[in-house]
Amino acid sequence: MPNTYTQLYVQIVFPVKGRQNLLEKNLRERIFKYMSGIIEECEHKSIIVNGHSDHVHLFVGLNPKFAISDLVRDVKSNSSKFINDNNLVNGKFEWQQGYGAFTYAKSQIDAVYNYIKNQEEHHKKRGFKEEYLDFLEKFEIEYDEKYLFDFIT
Repeated sequence: MPNTYTQLYVQIVFPVKGRQNLLEKNLRERIFKYMSGIIEECEHKSIIVNGHSDHVHLFVGLNPKFAISDLVRDVKSNSSKFINDNNLVNGKFEWQQGYGAFTYAKSQIDAVYNYIKNQEEHHKKRGFKEEYLDFLEKFEIEYDEKYLFDFIT
């Protein structure tokens, strides 16, 4: 559309179904690179894709002509198919339902990029549940615990 300009940066976070530790370190680069390709194929900008053994963070320059929910659906379904077709994990791989999406200003790109890049180091100190709840609180998102991801205690 003429005279329409946007700059939308979104971090999307979602876990493996059942919070299983299926994203082994030796597989992550291949899986995350594939997910980055899906993001680009969906006409968004993939800034960084990284995560830990039980979850993933996507940092995306969002194309406003597409819904975030459609992007997440495409990334989840296509990456699950890729993982299963290539037998990258034992058994059937699935992502858990739902996701978190958090927006950032351009001035925050470097900080968010570095945060996502350093997931391995970050999760030596705290787990995904604490991280995710911190996001919800930081962004002042009201939530009902019964609708949060299935967290292993």
